[in-house]
Amino acid sequence: MFSFDTVLVWLDLAGVFFFAVSGSLLAARKQFDILGSILLASIVSLGGGVIRDIVINTGPPAAFTNPVYLLPPLLAAVLVYFLFSSVQRYTSLLTLFDAGGLALFCITGTLKALTAGMNPVAAILLGVTTAVGGGLLRDITANEVPELFDARDIYALPAFTGSALTALLWQLGLFSGLTAGLVAAVVFTFRVTAWRRGWHVPLAVRGWHRLGAASGGAAGGESRGRD
Repeated sequence: MFSFDTVLVWLDLAGVFFFAVSGSLLAARKQFDILGSILLASIVSLGGGVIRDIVINTGPPAAFTNPVYLLPPLLAAVLVYFLFSSVQRYTSLLTLFDAGGLALFCITGTLKALTAGMNPVAAILLGVTTAVGGGLLRDITANEVPELFDARDIYALPAFTGSALTALLWQLGLFSGLTAGLVAAVVFTFRVTAWRRGWHVPLAVRGWHRLGAASGGAAGGESRGRD
């Protein structure tokens, strides 16, 4: 029978793999070489966890103490290297894998904060930071507009939802592998649906309009369709 810590590590590794694939897919789209693919996969998949572990301050980050965390980025880069030529809708795949990583990391980040003794509010914030931190580093490194700051998309809100649900279930004593799966499914569905339907939150100032809301929005929809 697996212990809670073992389950947490497996959830963490699954999130690392999903994020790593998104990094390698972006590297392929930007025409990076294989080393660049491994590096970008490592940045996006390990960055959020490193930030989390530094904030919790329970010792060196897991990515530097457990060598198994280095395997998912390598595996992701190899898979994309051999399979990317047959992948047509790579932007859709990138979003799907990114959503998978987001769904898992908001859970593991919140759980690690709670088990370290942080209060629920702080744990939620750290869960969100864990979930969006790697993607932010990935997009900046690849010279892309970070998903986190894209006014035409929703990125952090699904992570907030997942982190809040995780903290609530933990406080009520209802957190389990089953409820974790349900939370991950909610976050994943929320993120992908928001991306496909073009959902967004209000801009920073009431009355502002998004650039290209008319013509740009149509072009954006066509672009998503092609991808």
